[in-house]
Amino acid sequence: MLTPESAAVVRATLPAVGGALDEITRRFYGAMFAEQPELLDGLFNRGNQASGEQRRALAGSIAGFAQALLADPDARPDALLARIAHKHAALGVTEDQYTIVHKYLFRAIGDVLGDAVTPEVAAAWDEVYWLMAGALIAQEARLYQQAQVDPRKPWRQWTVVERREETPDAASFLLRPADAGPLPEAGAGQYVSVRVVMPDGTHQTRQYSLSNAPGEDVRRITVKRLASLAGAPEGEVSNQLYRTVRAGDELTLSAPFGDVVLDAADTPLVLVSAGIGCTPMVGMLGHLAATAPTRPVWVLHADRTPADHALRADTRRLVAQLPQAHTVFWYEQDATQEPGSRQGLMNLDGLSLPVDADVYLCGPLPFMQAVRSQLLRMGVPARRIRYETFGPDLWQAQADRVDA
Repeated sequence: MLTPESAAVVRATLPAVGGALDEITRRFYGAMFAEQPELLDGLFNRGNQASGEQRRALAGSIAGFAQALLADPDARPDALLARIAHKHAALGVTEDQYTIVHKYLFRAIGDVLGDAVTPEVAAAWDEVYWLMAGALIAQEARLYQQAQVDPRKPWRQWTVVERREETPDAASFLLRPADAGPLPEAGAGQYVSVRVVMPDGTHQTRQYSLSNAPGEDVRRITVKRLASLAGAPEGEVSNQLYRTVRAGDELTLSAPFGDVVLDAADTPLVLVSAGIGCTPMVGMLGHLAATAPTRPVWVLHADRTPADHALRADTRRLVAQLPQAHTVFWYEQDATQEPGSRQGLMNLDGLSLPVDADVYLCGPLPFMQAVRSQLLRMGVPARRIRYETFGPDLWQAQADRVDA
């Protein structure tokens, strides 16, 4: 609970702090990595650091949490905290690292805001930080306990039993534990972290959705190599995996985590994806085929061409096992090569989607924002729309930013 005295100070200073968060987080990461370079070895994503995505996500989460406390001092933004806690658990974040973050974050706040950071201001924002950190530490402890994971030893070796070429830019890896032990429990829609040694010797970690049903005797991830685009560097982990990993190799994986999990209700489902965002949806379809084949489901997917549509054959195969399933695919080019598909970008006009459906989205952020707007106009309540992102949650960050 945020004390009334601190709430008054945070309310008065939130515009100034919110307006400076980009610069604060830039200095925070710069100083922390300069003095603690080991944190770049596996825990933080170099690509997201270079693009600024991690910085913007951190700024958005801090501002969002502060706003939630001001709206209701006893409340907790559960969706925001759950999303962060699952990401942290998939990386093996430990309680002591919150003290390190606090040190550099508050140094950066002082450097940017200068004399405006009086002892009262520092104490109030310190209270906000530790309320957020305490809530995350508690959630992460529960996640580690549920997954039976020691956060100091979160990794396990897995053997690649098969590599499947899905498209010219995507490959699937079928995996079994190298120690021949049991597969950890997973929910349909969850992801694992994959920890890779890069050519320069540094470890880098990325999350990949499980693209098959959790109950199968192997785990599958599907990796699309990300090319350099608009001056942004290529995806270093996706390209490393795509170029080098073959059957017989070993990969280092976390236990499955992720807060976007297919529920066990009998309400209609709408699974909406674009590009490699199809991966959690195919895992959900596999789970439906095994456990609830009569549940009504709409499968909507957008891609550049049918040849670029990863797991397209798997999607068709699983839909054929679901008597109340419907599919609509949109392709920017060559739509005639896939019977029944539509040319162009995804447009929900004319589709009789059930407004009481539970909707799951996965794909590029602009795509998800556009589709969500269409769904809201069709009468689907916002509370029924859930989404998964690959990397920092910039949607949440944008929603929670404070205007200066």
